[in-house]
Amino acid sequence: MDRLDNTVRPYAWGSTTAIPKLLGTDPTGEPQAEMWMGAHPGAPSRTARGTLVDVIEAAPERELGEQAVARFGPRLPFLLKILAAGAPLSLQVHPDLAQAKEGYEDEERRGIPVDAGHRNYKDANHKPELICALTEFDGLCGFRTPAEAADLLDGLGVDSLKPYVDLLHAQPEEAALREVLTAVLTADREEMARTVHEAAAACARLGGDFAPYADIAHHYPGDPGVIAAMLLNHVRLQPGEALFLGAGIPHAYLSGLGVEIMANSDNVLRCGLTPKHVDVPELLRIVRFEAGGPGVLRPEASPDGEEVYETPIDEFRLSRYVLPEGAASHDLTRATPQILLCTAGTVRAGEHELTPGQSVFVPAGERTEVSGNGTLFRATVIV
Repeated sequence: MDRLDNTVRPYAWGSTTAIPKLLGTDPTGEPQAEMWMGAHPGAPSRTARGTLVDVIEAAPERELGEQAVARFGPRLPFLLKILAAGAPLSLQVHPDLAQAKEGYEDEERRGIPVDAGHRNYKDANHKPELICALTEFDGLCGFRTPAEAADLLDGLGVDSLKPYVDLLHAQPEEAALREVLTAVLTADREEMARTVHEAAAACARLGGDFAPYADIAHHYPGDPGVIAAMLLNHVRLQPGEALFLGAGIPHAYLSGLGVEIMANSDNVLRCGLTPKHVDVPELLRIVRFEAGGPGVLRPEASPDGEEVYETPIDEFRLSRYVLPEGAASHDLTRATPQILLCTAGTVRAGEHELTPGQSVFVPAGERTEVSGNGTLFRATVIV
């Protein structure tokens, strides 16, 4: 079992206080957006044996287990994060596995450098995600029904939004959502900026259900993504609740602290709320134009105290243990690799005592007992 030393990424949207508060450290005044735990080559966790990439490459079957290597190859297939949003992240979708492979191979054939700003597919993998709230956590997830979106837009009283309201009422669900999103993202930029400014002022004046969009517009003035965001469900997670973001589901994180786990990929198609490249045709090919609720997940408890966040993904499995003081230890030995993360209290994992924000990597099959008085998240895979 290896204690992990993890990198904090200073993305501009990150909170300046949430991760330091969790870790019990002083804020630096700079944003601290994500703490990465895993073997992503961009910022692999460090151990006493070298980076986690080095450790796994030296003996993949010993570290990951034969079944995981046979299923996913000689790499850790997930990345675990603590995510702290102080401002809205970009509105985005992720491809499914077939789309990712097709897009990656196409861009490779065309000789687009992997680090090019207009490249869509950095790798050939999909990027399903799960975010579990540690504090109240605001986000956008999936499309509202066309009628709900039309009512929200119409409620602003902005004349230039009337054509979108009419489209949402006139077309069947999929066509209505597709046509309006396409129209928003392809509109004249200056005209759309004026519409966004007028809509933002109305959101600020009206408050209530409109308030989240006023805040988004404050961070991204004039961005067409502000109107696109109003097509989506706004959701506020309470601590312990989660969202699963599957392929093609438009989403954005707005504010809060959470534990995030994802398949190891960098493939993102952006819809707005970003200065980065937005490839509208490719985006429209990937988005699933289906209305529905955000699908808030609550963990399912097992008899041994493990609370599992069920998802249809094999690359990761996230669960947690809320350990009361004086309770018996739990045997977490498993034939697959694990990362254990403490988020509250004090937890002992093997010989390591973990406080909030501290984590360990557990090789496949290594005997693992945990105890203490706190909350422990467990990340592994399904084989």
